Amino acid sequence: MPFPNGLAYMTKKKKPHSLPDPKRNRLLASLPAKDYERLLSELELVDMPKGWTMSESGDHVNYLHFPVSGIVSLIYSLEDGSSSETALVGNEGMVGISIFMGGESMPTSTDVQSAGQAYRLSRKVMKHEFSLGGQLQHVALLFTQAMIAQTSQTAVCNQHHSLDQRMCRWLLMSLDRSDGDVLAITHEAISKLLGVRRESVTQILGQLEKDELLALARGRITIRDRAELEKRVCECYAVVQEEYERLLPGGCDF
Repeated sequence: MPFPNGLAYMTKKKKPHSLPDPKRNRLLASLPAKDYERLLSELELVDMPKGWTMSESGDHVNYLHFPVSGIVSLIYSLEDGSSSETALVGNEGMVGISIFMGGESMPTSTDVQSAGQAYRLSRKVMKHEFSLGGQLQHVALLFTQAMIAQTSQTAVCNQHHSLDQRMCRWLLMSLDRSDGDVLAITHEAISKLLGVRRESVTQILGQLEKDELLALARGRITIRDRAELEKRVCECYAVVQEEYERLLPGGCDF
């Protein structure tokens, strides 16, 4: 149902005045007024519940999602059932780049790590907008380059750095895309994202808690000392941050 401001909401429980501003997504916020106004009537707000698989590996993606809250993980799964996160996306970006990159599908699945909301744009509309060669095309390609940098650095990090360093990187990247200092996630979920045993995750998090960098509760991690996490993390965190700041409109003010 269209609302007066031109937006539509796919869940009818909430009132129109409670709709989040689409410009909470930094890519949408970077668009010129005329481009943004043209897209408003095409944007649909959708809830992203925790654990929702937005698309499976190889799926034909029908919508491009612009998160305004929450965290989405891109996950690669192997035949033996093991998996690993290759990248994560928050309100700095978009989900569904295969729509405009021409590949039609991705080898990764797309899962919601932390619940939130997103504005979605249909494949048809996005392809048309992309063909215009305007600012949306420009920021979409810049974001894709930033995502490639994140994916590449994650691969290097997984190969060359300790689990302690990788954990700090993952915690900081997730925290950057969260509201507040609490991450709602289990040890089991983290183990699947990092591609390691749950016992190893519990051991590393336990040590970080002992060192007073964080506090653990069932299904929750509260960050207590971000500065110390930044001291312990490997170079990969800063490398990815610098690329996002260099490429994305207005930098990446996490």
